[in-house]
Amino acid sequence: AVFGPQLQSSMAAAAMRSCCRGVLQAGGHGRATPLWPRRTGGLRQKSSVQYLNRPDLPKLAYQRIKGKSPGVVFLPGLASNMNGQKAEALEDFCKSLGHSYLRFDYTGCGASEGVWEECTLGTWKKDVLTVLDELTEGPQILVGSSMGGWLMLLAAIARPEKTAALIGIASATDHFVTAFKSLPIEVRKETEEKGVWKLVSKHSEEGFYNMRLEFIKEAENHCMLQSPIPVTCPVRLIHGMQDQDVPWHVSMQVAERVLSTDVDVVLRKHGTHRMSEKDDLKLLVYTIDDLIDKLTTLA
Repeated sequence: AVFGPQLQSSMAAAAMRSCCRGVLQAGGHGRATPLWPRRTGGLRQKSSVQYLNRPDLPKLAYQRIKGKSPGVVFLPGLASNMNGQKAEALEDFCKSLGHSYLRFDYTGCGASEGVWEECTLGTWKKDVLTVLDELTEGPQILVGSSMGGWLMLLAAIARPEKTAALIGIASATDHFVTAFKSLPIEVRKETEEKGVWKLVSKHSEEGFYNMRLEFIKEAENHCMLQSPIPVTCPVRLIHGMQDQDVPWHVSMQVAERVLSTDVDVVLRKHGTHRMSEKDDLKLLVYTIDDLIDKLTTLA
């Protein structure tokens, strides 16, 4: 079901109250679930960085903890990496539950090999499919942040047997293409002449990302919001209404387009694009915990 903003806000509030009542909640299959993992001796026990070798392709850096199914895979946003707050919070949470967890860097990002400027959305889609094929066992809960929310949908279509559920955080589905096409015609002409579009973003040290025209044109091949999206697994979409980078309406469009009938949208009234505040992270782990309960019960 897709709910209106007022009900979505109350859903989020209920989820937050449930998270904040204590560190333990009885799981749907009889387990006590720590909703915010305790740290040992004040120090976080991190997984170690490993590298996936690929013939004739750049190595991909990843960190993995083994555990129960369904596992969780985190897909970062544009020019981001696997060491962000959301990625690390999810590792802590999955470790506390004993479920497997994988985070990785796309080609040209973070600790992975490759040149960022030479990559396309198709390059990063291939990265996601590779790690699903090579580094995971069984169906996974894919958690996509921003651009990762677009990639998770592409992965779910390409690998339905590896996709147990989807969680989009400020999903940026089609966003680069939509944003480019909404530019004034003179700016688009200038971009076509120079071959580069400066995508303004406060998350970049320079204040913008240099997006090649070839990147935008290639991304058009992966646009999804103009037709039904053949994804039938459970889908959860979380978006901040103060998001200045990707409008929250994008998550509503995704919810309308996916074929799944098990779809929830939660809007955070004061949430921003990164969704990395403590309450945002609590809501995220609550959502994962609820999905694990659901999937385990169905199994």
